[in-house]
Amino acid sequence: MLKPASRVRPDAYEAVFGALAHPARRRVLLAVYFNGGAMTAGEIAAIFAHAWETSRHLQVLEAAGLLRHERQGRLRIYRIERKRLALVTEWLAHFQRPTRHRTRGEQDAKNTDTKGHHGDARKARSA
Repeated sequence: MLKPASRVRPDAYEAVFGALAHPARRRVLLAVYFNGGAMTAGEIAAIFAHAWETSRHLQVLEAAGLLRHERQGRLRIYRIERKRLALVTEWLAHFQRPTRHRTRGEQDAKNTDTKGHHGDARKARSA
């Protein structure tokens, strides 16, 4: 469950994780990251066999807010949006914390142990 105080709308998480669901888009992000955080569209396109494939992936990554581009003359330079990428880290951090709630199975096991324990005590007293 997301923190109620979080100002990020649930559809932002859906957009980010939807964009990251495709291996080619993850590959683009890794390439941009390992090339200093910025690459031209042509450099990114060189990763793929078809230019149209690159264009679509860049559009999805931009729409999710994971990449942004700026024009420098005829070049489009794509940069990673670290703030938006931080949503992934924030969401995954939920799984790094110890759980505060017991699962239904753990609760049932505790109730069974408690009932069994009291029953044994009652039997011992009546004997």
